[in-house]
Amino acid sequence: MRTSYNQITGQSLERLAALSDGIFAVAMTLLVLDLHVPASEVIHSQGQLWHTLAEALPQLVSYILSFMTLGIFWNGQQAQLDSFSRSDRHLSWIHMLFLFAVTLMPFSTRLLAGFIAYRSVLIAYWGNILLLGAVLFLSWRYATRAGLLREEITHRKQCAVERRIVVAQGLYALGACLCFFNTYLSIAFIVLVQLNFALAPRLPFLSEI
Repeated sequence: MRTSYNQITGQSLERLAALSDGIFAVAMTLLVLDLHVPASEVIHSQGQLWHTLAEALPQLVSYILSFMTLGIFWNGQQAQLDSFSRSDRHLSWIHMLFLFAVTLMPFSTRLLAGFIAYRSVLIAYWGNILLLGAVLFLSWRYATRAGLLREEITHRKQCAVERRIVVAQGLYALGACLCFFNTYLSIAFIVLVQLNFALAPRLPFLSEI
């Protein structure tokens, strides 16, 4: 009986994790390359320096926001990879799509930094986050139905992973909607959401998501 090529490709979780780590590392590095030190030849006083740094604030805010975003999604993907007993061709390509969304983040960040007051730009940035979350949710659902999870992953743990993704995306969507009132308010809300996921405070309700 012949063996299909599709049955033997994309089965290494270790290689998938290694590729993911590399792409996340490159994406995070590209973020910081957009931060530039003011040119010394155009700075002639402390006041000019502070003024130039203030003008660069959108780039710094966008960098912090995107770095936290990538950090949170890296943790989310690693939690999934650690929960899989094995991979297959379809799961590998789902994670390729996830990594595609990761590589878009430097572009989304550069766009946000340059046009931080534009609602359409913030919506586009949120669309990048939505794609990351949607693909991560798709990955978990596929792995669950395909029997790719480790035996010790209980139904409660499965629900916890799905709940985290759904609640997070709901909060990000709420933050994106706030841009119709004020883009800075929207960004501030998303940063608070990011801090909650990064710091994981032991507070009622928040500690459950």
